[in-house]
Amino acid sequence: MAKQAKEKRTPASAAERVKACDILPDTTLGNDVALVAENMEQILSSPSYSLAQEDPALLQRVEMRGVRMLLELGKAELGLLKDNITSTVIVFGGTQVVERTAAERRLSEARRAAAAAPGDTRAHREVERSERLVAMSQYYDAAREFARIVSIDSQCEEERHYVIVTGGGPGLMEAANRGAFDVGCKSIGLNIKLPAEQQPNPFITPELCFQFKYFALRKFHFILRAAAVVLFPGGFGTLDEMFEALTLRQTHRMQPVPIILFGRDYWSKVIDFQFLADSGVISDHHLDLFTYAETPEEAWQQILDFHAKLKPEQK
Repeated sequence: MAKQAKEKRTPASAAERVKACDILPDTTLGNDVALVAENMEQILSSPSYSLAQEDPALLQRVEMRGVRMLLELGKAELGLLKDNITSTVIVFGGTQVVERTAAERRLSEARRAAAAAPGDTRAHREVERSERLVAMSQYYDAAREFARIVSIDSQCEEERHYVIVTGGGPGLMEAANRGAFDVGCKSIGLNIKLPAEQQPNPFITPELCFQFKYFALRKFHFILRAAAVVLFPGGFGTLDEMFEALTLRQTHRMQPVPIILFGRDYWSKVIDFQFLADSGVISDHHLDLFTYAETPEEAWQQILDFHAKLKPEQK
């Protein structure tokens, strides 16, 4: 077979290459001084050029969740180290349990609403609830007094032990932060960002008030330095924290701490712990993971006695 001669292709000129692609410009852009200067401005202002740590949009991306969690871990840790806080006393309790004057105002409003709508069962139900909250205001006073005596006894040295820490919200958390505030002592608030508008109570030490996005990291900081967990009456949030602490102690996944339920009458109605043991879903010795207290002084003494009995290697 005769070999077919290969056609030699002449390289296209620059002008011909430009015309072959409609998206390419007709001029050499690099020679346009004004265009180059404008591009330089865009480079310097581009989010891609900013440092990653200074790029809010980057940090908010779903892919950066791990980085955000690490920041929440480190920020609070550095703050607590700076103030030489070596141990804490966690105080949990309901947000709806307020001081007596506020509870009485709520009751008065509920009674007026019920009087204006005699057939409204929900209005009358609100009166009953408000009456109970007035009675429960005693726990506000108790939480405030408990935090006061703990703080007085524990914050006279450079290293701060048994520092009160709460979720930073209203109600019984406010009472505990307020007790420390009353005597000029520090206390911690680990606030959480929630869909409903809320803010920390005004009695937290400013440099020790931290806002979290992730419940998991908030729980970690609660437990990390905990020397005691004191649970005043509360709702779902308080119950969640109580069972978290009990489960961690039951499984030996946290340091030995006393878990104190304040107000036996309330807690015995909310949960029948003995029934759990009798049903075989927990062991009898798991009932020893917690105790009851009726006064601030009793709760504080239980904490001191617990740590006095700990073996040196457990402290």
